[in-house]
Amino acid sequence: MSVLRATAPLLLALLVAAAPAIAALTQQEIEEALTCQCGCGLTVHSCNHLNCGSGEPMKKEIAERLARGETRDQILTAFTARYGEKVLSSPTFRGFNWFAWLTPFAALLTAAAGLVVVIRRRVRTTAAAPAPAVLGSDATALRARLQRELDQLDRE
Repeated sequence: MSVLRATAPLLLALLVAAAPAIAALTQQEIEEALTCQCGCGLTVHSCNHLNCGSGEPMKKEIAERLARGETRDQILTAFTARYGEKVLSSPTFRGFNWFAWLTPFAALLTAAAGLVVVIRRRVRTTAAAPAPAVLGSDATALRARLQRELDQLDRE
């Protein structure tokens, strides 16, 4: 029990020291979850416009809401109520938005299945094709024709 009493102040000091880092991580996490409304298409955290008329006030509001003790979900809900779902950097799983999550995976699987079908058909066609016949006497005639045409090109 004395070990616990001895380490309790140390643990409390570590928690107090880590609190700003945890709060900063939470603020950054919230900023990454919101899209800047200036039209840049970046998240609030990543917006690279100097003194952005949208990003800077949003960052300030996020910091104020965190200082008041609001949770991540409460803050995101407040911004969604103000700007609509377009403010979220990734779609929710509600309603029709699930389609936005599934479409890339469905497209990838469809493309992979199509590629497998094409490769299998190509392998079957190549395996079933007859071996090229030996030209024999036709080869001599073709070589003579090629030589005549090359000679004719040299004269021109």
